[in-house]
Amino acid sequence: MNRNGQEPPVDHFPDSLLSGYRSFKAGRFTEQSDRYRALAEKGQQPECLVIACCDSRAIPETIFDAAPGEIFVVRNVANMVPPYRPDGELHGTSAALEFAVQALKVRHILVMGHGRCGGIQAALDPGEEPLSPGDFIGSWMDMLKPAIAEIDSDETTGADDPHTKLERISVKRSIQNLRTFPCVKILEDKGRLSLHGAWFDIAEGELWVLDPATERFEMVPA
Repeated sequence: MNRNGQEPPVDHFPDSLLSGYRSFKAGRFTEQSDRYRALAEKGQQPECLVIACCDSRAIPETIFDAAPGEIFVVRNVANMVPPYRPDGELHGTSAALEFAVQALKVRHILVMGHGRCGGIQAALDPGEEPLSPGDFIGSWMDMLKPAIAEIDSDETTGADDPHTKLERISVKRSIQNLRTFPCVKILEDKGRLSLHGAWFDIAEGELWVLDPATERFEMVPA
């Protein structure tokens, strides 16, 4: 609402973004201006790539209290990594992954799922509007069909409900897909790159980390 109690026109740049920017410029940017200047001049050198969901409630930079330049973040629906498939199609996640590994030379890749994921819900109920199988998200979530078949048999997720189970199984499948990328597999085998999985509970603020030895998710003590 503007001062006259009316909704601004739809083409009006959102006031909330302008207000947020001014707060950022006066606060965090001013406090860390030297850091921003150094990042602009020397470039970024993040140690970790985080592949997360585009859900507005699960923000990696906030969850990990990361400063500018500390983590390289790729976000998509349901934090999924497609398999290596250089087929001439457009692959935003694969391109960002390739850049992070080959150009930025990150040492860690984290796939982070989260609770109450809408993309996961779409995979469980593909006929639910507006996430129908005929649109983009329906095709994207088809990647999880093999994982859905594992819900009843998988006992490593530490969860009871199908929704949370699939959220966590999908993290493990994305890690498997990461290893289909030659640039990832080669560096992991050489001990120069580590792959990790995690799941964030929005309601409770809990972080669950995948133990590579047991393939189980364990909650991180606060």
